[in-house]
Amino acid sequence: MKYYLIVGEASGDLHASHLMRSIKEKDPDAEFRFFGGDNMTAVGGTRVRHYKELAYMGFLPVLLHLRIILENMSFCKRDIVEWQPDVVIPVDYAGFNLKICKYLSDKRKKGEKVPRTFYFIAPKIWAWKEWRIKNFRRDVEEMFCILPFEKEFFEKKHNYPVHYVGNPTANEVRSFLEGYKETKEEFCHRHGLEIGKPIVALLAGSRQQEIKGNLPSMLRASKNSEYQYVIACAPSISDEMYKDILRDAEKGREGITVKCVKSSTYHLLRHATAALVTSGTATLETCLFNVPQVVCYKTAFPRLTRWAFNHVIKCRYISLVNLIAGREVVPELFADRFSAGNISSHLDAILPGGNLRTEMLEGYQLVNSRLGESSASDIAAKEIIGLLKC
Repeated sequence: MKYYLIVGEASGDLHASHLMRSIKEKDPDAEFRFFGGDNMTAVGGTRVRHYKELAYMGFLPVLLHLRIILENMSFCKRDIVEWQPDVVIPVDYAGFNLKICKYLSDKRKKGEKVPRTFYFIAPKIWAWKEWRIKNFRRDVEEMFCILPFEKEFFEKKHNYPVHYVGNPTANEVRSFLEGYKETKEEFCHRHGLEIGKPIVALLAGSRQQEIKGNLPSMLRASKNSEYQYVIACAPSISDEMYKDILRDAEKGREGITVKCVKSSTYHLLRHATAALVTSGTATLETCLFNVPQVVCYKTAFPRLTRWAFNHVIKCRYISLVNLIAGREVVPELFADRFSAGNISSHLDAILPGGNLRTEMLEGYQLVNSRLGESSASDIAAKEIIGLLKC
C-alpha cells in the first residue's frame, strides 16, 4: 500500500520514522512519500519537501514566510492527488495538516476519489483551540493519540472515538538506553568536555525564536562553576546563531564552562546531572532519562500570558511531565515567572543536595508507570494496516 506522511518539525520526523519502520515490517510492499526530515529519509521512500520549509512558529514568522507556506500547501495538495496514496498520515503540526485534511474531505464530499486520512499524534487542542475538535470530526477519519489523558478528553468530553497507542517518546528513550554503551569519559572526550565536572544540560528548543528567547536567560542562570553547561544544539539551527548568543552571554561569566553538542541530545541527557528545558517533548525526554529539570519558556507578553493561562487556556500545566502526572512534578517558569534569577534558584534546588531533587525523581516514577511499556509505533502500524484492509 501507499502511505503519504506530512511532518512539520524535528520531533514529528523522529516519531514518523519509527512508524514507517513498523509499517514496513508488517507491509513489506509499503511505499512512502512524505514531507519530512532526515530520519524519515533514512527509512526510505521519496521525500518531496524537508520539514525545515514548514517549521515556522508564532504570528510574525508565519506572516513573513506566508508565501512559502502557501506554496508548499498547494504543492502538497497537488502531489497527493497525483500520487493517489491509500492513506494520508498527518503527524501533529495542526496549522498545516488540518488544511490538507479539509481539502481532502471537501473533495470526498464531491464524490471524488481521495485517500483516507489517519492522524498520528493528536495536536494539543486540550490546551488551547479546543474548537478545532469540529475540524477533526469533519475531516479526519481516524485519530491516533500518544498521551494517556487524551483518550478521555476526546471520547468522554467530545464523543470523538480515538486510538491510544502508547507513547513513542517513551519507546525511543528506552530503545536508546538499551543500546547506548558510551561512558561519560568517552562522551566528554568526544565532545571536548571536562571529564571531571558534572554536566547541566541546556535544551532551549528547536526553533530560532524559542532559542533566542530562552537560551540567553538559561545561560545567565548557569553560574555555578562546579558544573559545566552543555547546550543541545538543534540540528536545523546554524552554528553561527549559537555562537552569537554565547558571545553576548560571556561578559561577567569568568570560570563558567559552556559547550555545545549537536545531534546528540539523548547522549547528553544520559550523562547530565540536571537540565534546563524549554517546554515541549524535551521535558518528557528529560524525565524519561531521570534527569531533574527546570522548565523554562519566555513569552512576549508575560502578564497577558499569565492571565490567559489562568482564564482562557484549558489545562493546568505546560509541560508533558506535569500533564501526565496530573500534578506539579517539575517547576514551570514561564510568562511572569520566567527570569534568570528564578531559573537559577530552582536549578540549585534540583542539583545534588538540593531540597527538590529526590521528590522530583519520585514523581518521574509516576510518569513512567502511566506511560506503560507498549510500542506505540508497532501498535499504530498494526491498527493503520488493519483499518486500510477493512
